[in-house]
Amino acid sequence: MIRVLLADDQSLVRAGFRALLDAQPDIEVVGEAADGDQALRAVRELTPDVVLMDIRMPVMDGLDATRRITGDGGLDEVKVVMLTTFELDEYVFEALRSGASGFLVKDTEPEELLRAVRAVVDGDALLSPGVTRRLIAEFASRSKPPSSADGLGELTEREREVMALVGIGLSNEEIARRLVVSPLTAKTHVSRTMVKLGARDRAQLVVRAYESGLVRPGWLG
Repeated sequence: MIRVLLADDQSLVRAGFRALLDAQPDIEVVGEAADGDQALRAVRELTPDVVLMDIRMPVMDGLDATRRITGDGGLDEVKVVMLTTFELDEYVFEALRSGASGFLVKDTEPEELLRAVRAVVDGDALLSPGVTRRLIAEFASRSKPPSSADGLGELTEREREVMALVGIGLSNEEIARRLVVSPLTAKTHVSRTMVKLGARDRAQLVVRAYESGLVRPGWLG
């Protein structure tokens, strides 16, 4: 059973998400929060598998709450998915840098929401190639000047190659086809790269690929 916490200051949004999620045989909504402070306290008390976190909330916004959750070693297994009104939102990129596993727009289709909740529990990032190109490329370019050696010294040449492919939004299956290896081998390379870099999940590899200069926005066209 996938345990979900809903954090949004709009009760109607929470009610809609709860009705959809609770109707699934493998998902259970274990709590709700109307602001970031409530969300943080609820996460520490309930340790859900997934938090659907609105970016803009009173008392403490979702960005600050996400930083505190992902910075707590006791909550390593909790995945945060940001909820936003617009895809191109600078706060979304900051949330990914802070440890969020991905994001969804609030008017996403029900099937996409369900897929997203299940995907992050399986360790996948909620970053489609199109969104990766628009969002990450746009806001990573505003970060510190990249260095190709930034934190990547422990990686093998193949792991750097895999990380670059993750950075442009390819799935394990797509990486496997590109490198002519099995999907399991591709997944192993991704997992080892995450361990070496101390990345919580795949979304963190995407951000690090851009910030390190391993992938540059101009390469995506």
